[in-house]
Amino acid sequence: MYVPFSLVFFRHVTGLPLSLIGAVLTVTGLLAMATLPLVGAAVDRFGARRLQLGLYLLRALGFGLYPLAGAPVTFALVALLTAIGDRGFPVAQQARIGELASGPDVERLQAIARSLANAGLGAGTLLASLIIGLLGDRGFTAAAWLNAASFVVAALLAQRTPASPGGAGTRARGRARAGARAVGTPGAPKAGYRTVFADRPYLGLTAANFLIALGYSALSVLLPVFAASRLGAPQSLTGAAFVVNTALCALAGVPVARLVRRIGSQTRAAALGAALFALSAVGQAVLGTVRPQALPLVMGALIALVVVATVGELVHNPTASALATSAAPRALRGRYLATYQLSWSLAKTAAPVLFTVLLAADARLPWLLVAVTALAGGALLLRLGRVLPPEAVRSEPGGRSTVVAAAAAAPVTASDPAAGLAAGVAGGSRSGGAEKFSKNLV
Repeated sequence: MYVPFSLVFFRHVTGLPLSLIGAVLTVTGLLAMATLPLVGAAVDRFGARRLQLGLYLLRALGFGLYPLAGAPVTFALVALLTAIGDRGFPVAQQARIGELASGPDVERLQAIARSLANAGLGAGTLLASLIIGLLGDRGFTAAAWLNAASFVVAALLAQRTPASPGGAGTRARGRARAGARAVGTPGAPKAGYRTVFADRPYLGLTAANFLIALGYSALSVLLPVFAASRLGAPQSLTGAAFVVNTALCALAGVPVARLVRRIGSQTRAAALGAALFALSAVGQAVLGTVRPQALPLVMGALIALVVVATVGELVHNPTASALATSAAPRALRGRYLATYQLSWSLAKTAAPVLFTVLLAADARLPWLLVAVTALAGGALLLRLGRVLPPEAVRSEPGGRSTVVAAAAAAPVTASDPAAGLAAGVAGGSRSGGAEKFSKNLV
């Protein structure tokens, strides 16, 4: 609910200057990114379910305290707590999906979670707009407290999902398969980030994701400036592009994921998504070269290219996330996914700097950068398909897989573990659509 207003939101609930707010959010965002390794270790030690619930409640506390954080030091502390919750949540969320599912169901749950996150973003935007329209400045405080309440509701929904069965024995067997014993077990050899950094295929997967993830920031950082300065398009056009992107992600995510599973290879599917990113970026560069004068033509071309990029996002994101989850050894899944999540955080940090520098030289250069990095990331994924664990790479179309709740209860439907897990995302997963509306402060 706060994402559509971002800096304006914090200005109203704290009363601090915008420049100070921006500086605090940037610093706390970087500090929160530095805590990702600790979040990964905590997932391995305490379990993804506990971390998922804890991070929901941490963000509930943060947004509940924002209206009371009028002093700079207090605001910085609250912002740091909230940033840690935001940055760490995707690690716990992906690890939790890995606890609840295996095989094609990992990708299915990733797609459901992403679709509901985008639907929640749209609903939150509408609700916050109505509240602020009705209550004026008081609406920002109301939105902060309602946003906090949404995280509590999300935690209650996520708590309904079952604990991972098998307990310590299952985790220990996973550690054995990974070549390490349970972390913290007396007398056992210790496994940690040294094991992650020695896994060259997984580091390659992380590097490929960094290259492709630069394209995810293009819609929010690059497109508005490019459309206005290079094409002379109205700002309302980029707003329409955001709406199209979010609506497609919410409505088409699960059907597209179902079609993509027919490819049979997670690496090939993710590489296809990267290729669509590159195609859209090349199209933007061509549009910036031709620069048609007719506004309807500009609008039609921009929206069409945004649709191509959105389809690339729908193809790449669930498959890449499922691949990262499945390729991580169960015992060290938290550490592995924290390392993988750094690729997203670094891309979000680097993209605004790279794009603005290249924009100053030529407005088409950032799009060419996105195209080159996306193709490079896709090519690396294809190569990694031969060295990553085969069970992680394979995506059997229509194949049966295991969702752990089904072993103890009824067959999986949208109303049991999948919905219980994914509905919790409506409380505020920011790994998908949310960053499209953010100010990209970090």
